[in-house]
Amino acid sequence: MTAVESVGIIGAGMAGLGVAILLAEAGVPVEVIETTPEVGALGSGVTLQGNALRVLRRLGVWKGIEQAGYAFDSAALRTPDGTLLAEMTDTRTGGPDLPATVGIYRPDLARLLVDRAVELGAKVRTGIRPVSLEQDDHGVDLEFSDGTRARYDLVVGADGVRSWTRDTLGIQLETEPVGMGIWRAFAKRPPSVTRTDLSYGGAAYIAGYCPTGEDTLYAYLVEDSQDRSTLSNDERLATIRGLAEHYHGAWDDIRENLTDPSQVNYTWFEWHLLDGPWHRGRTVLIGDAAHCCPPTMAQGAAQALEDAFVLAELLTDRDILDEDLWSAFTARRLDRARMVVEGSVQMCRWLLAGERGDLPGLLGRVHSLLTERP
Repeated sequence: MTAVESVGIIGAGMAGLGVAILLAEAGVPVEVIETTPEVGALGSGVTLQGNALRVLRRLGVWKGIEQAGYAFDSAALRTPDGTLLAEMTDTRTGGPDLPATVGIYRPDLARLLVDRAVELGAKVRTGIRPVSLEQDDHGVDLEFSDGTRARYDLVVGADGVRSWTRDTLGIQLETEPVGMGIWRAFAKRPPSVTRTDLSYGGAAYIAGYCPTGEDTLYAYLVEDSQDRSTLSNDERLATIRGLAEHYHGAWDDIRENLTDPSQVNYTWFEWHLLDGPWHRGRTVLIGDAAHCCPPTMAQGAAQALEDAFVLAELLTDRDILDEDLWSAFTARRLDRARMVVEGSVQMCRWLLAGERGDLPGLLGRVHSLLTERP
């Protein structure tokens, strides 16, 4: 027995596909609803730390990630001119048999997840969106933009920072800007890039890069948040190249490969945390719908995947969807997500204020927690 016999999942990101895979594997009929026409069509790179890899291995996609991504076990700090300041061995938060970190092209990861979900029997519907949600003590009714309707025992809102599900449930949650914006670019990887190296200070708060495959990387530069929406694609490319001119070492190689305007994007750092139960009746929020944070700890994807793992484990280990199940979900997820969100925001605040802060202590506490099973 499982606690539910049918589940509708709104959003085909990592949280949504993760819970879909685990429920479908347990024999629960699952339907994933995604508003975009194609899952994983957009994106640059993503950094996956060990605790994310631990869940991805459980999802059955680790072999594909090994083949498509780029694994490494250390990071370095450099001055803007490229001088090496320190090399650090990363904590293997997923255990000794997994790398500390893997970089991968985000659309490649999405395709691995959706293919796995479909292989296990999950139904994935793209290009439609929910337009109404009504629930009672026994189930949830959803109506979709194509005029179809469906009823489920449970609905999972895994639909991101601007969650339709959260708004429809009437949950008030303010998403706050941190005061920083990030330029990201996906490009060819030069041989000089074999791990994440970071430079703090100079023309940007942070300048870094992460290998995502044998031939690819993504590079990023963090500045004061500002309205960049009026820039053309060519102007965006010129802006990120202009910032990159202030950094050297591997950046000299990377900059030469920043040539495709379509592979450049800009977003603000934002954060929120739903402080309390993430469910209302038979609808629950996971991933960015419930918590989001700046990428300063590279934990956004990992926390979404941990949400999926814990939720699916509870739903498949128990016979009843009741308050005891929801209390267990909150106990296992809220404080862990809180530590990541607050730690990520604190790192930004130190940078904005020009303060050194106890970064080693903060990272040590978080990594110690993340090494434990969620």
